[in-house]
Amino acid sequence: MNTRQHDPFKAAFDSLEELADLISQVLNCPITIEDVNHRLLAYSTHDERTDPARIYTIIGRRVPEKVINQLWKEGTIPALLQTRDPIRVKNIEDIGLNNRVAISIWKQDEVLGFIWAIEIDKTLTEEDFDLLKKAADSAKNKLLQLQTRKNKKEEHSQEFFWKLLTGHLKGEKDIYERFHALKISPSPSFAIAVFQFPVNITNKIEQNISYLLKTSQLMKILLYTIDCNQLIVLISAGNIREPFKEINHFVQTFVSTMNERYSIKGITPVYSSIYDDYQKMSQAYKETLEVLSIKEKFPLETQEIFNYQKLGIFQLFELISKKRESEPYENYSLKKLKEYDQKHNSNLLETLEVFLNKDNNINDAAKELNVHANTLNYRLKRISEIGDVNFKDPNQKMLLYLDLKLEKYS
Repeated sequence: MNTRQHDPFKAAFDSLEELADLISQVLNCPITIEDVNHRLLAYSTHDERTDPARIYTIIGRRVPEKVINQLWKEGTIPALLQTRDPIRVKNIEDIGLNNRVAISIWKQDEVLGFIWAIEIDKTLTEEDFDLLKKAADSAKNKLLQLQTRKNKKEEHSQEFFWKLLTGHLKGEKDIYERFHALKISPSPSFAIAVFQFPVNITNKIEQNISYLLKTSQLMKILLYTIDCNQLIVLISAGNIREPFKEINHFVQTFVSTMNERYSIKGITPVYSSIYDDYQKMSQAYKETLEVLSIKEKFPLETQEIFNYQKLGIFQLFELISKKRESEPYENYSLKKLKEYDQKHNSNLLETLEVFLNKDNNINDAAKELNVHANTLNYRLKRISEIGDVNFKDPNQKMLLYLDLKLEKYS
């Protein structure tokens, strides 16, 4: 029988499981079928031969993240996203992966999923490769049906998420009922994360984002949406010993992976406080926008700050700025130093700001200003004399720091 002419997968299938079993029978090897985000859709059940990676995938209903990361690093997944031909994957003992062949399931220019065939007792031939292509074509319609249902659910999820973000849903009972209607288990606590991209997020970038969020197992993602150049994510913070530490690790990993895999640089991540009341989600969202605003105005001071809790005194800037605008006020010390700098072409104001930025550390401030420590001590003495500044008074130093920053805030 000529397998190039015969297509054993032409028949109608009630399920992907039925198709997986038939592929396994025809090729005589274990089969798994995944969606594009490596969630397990079906696997052949009449074959006990397997390897650890397949066992973990079946148990967890998704490919383990360490396997996905390794397949990206050695080029398998990038290749599967480019070609319609089967690809050989060599044994990788570290992640429990035996030799196998993978093929993408395509709809026009979009990858819908993958078929994986483990080579345990045999090596697939060119004829087997042709059969695998026919199997991928046969699986396409089933995956399209699943995708249609998934898209409808995501539309409802997006609407629900925006109502939460904008404070249009009130009543804890109603919110929880909507979560359950979408088959989402709400976490006892949560945080909002926002990733600001340097450009508006295109459909292609959105596909990459969706892939990363759905394959990452660092944090549980409940909902996400996109607004122009911002990705907004609802993160489960329940049952985590150190939520801030783990959320911080997640957002940093997301940014670095977008750069490594897709060459997208310049993403700014921020995240809110931890909340346990979903009626306060709009407040959490406002916190993230405030952190972004502060980071834009003070990039150097906040380059290591990504969380609202870490903003410190910057949290109060909007309130203090309004107070300053509503009443006549000028910091006498800063006024005198500014006048002196203008008259003598000096930089005492800059010296003061750097010194306060470095928490009164002479060596760190001198290094930042590129001057000797003795030179800095002389300048601090002049600042004290000209501006009537007492460097032993924490209240005066705090106000000087605040007013120096407020000049940039307005």
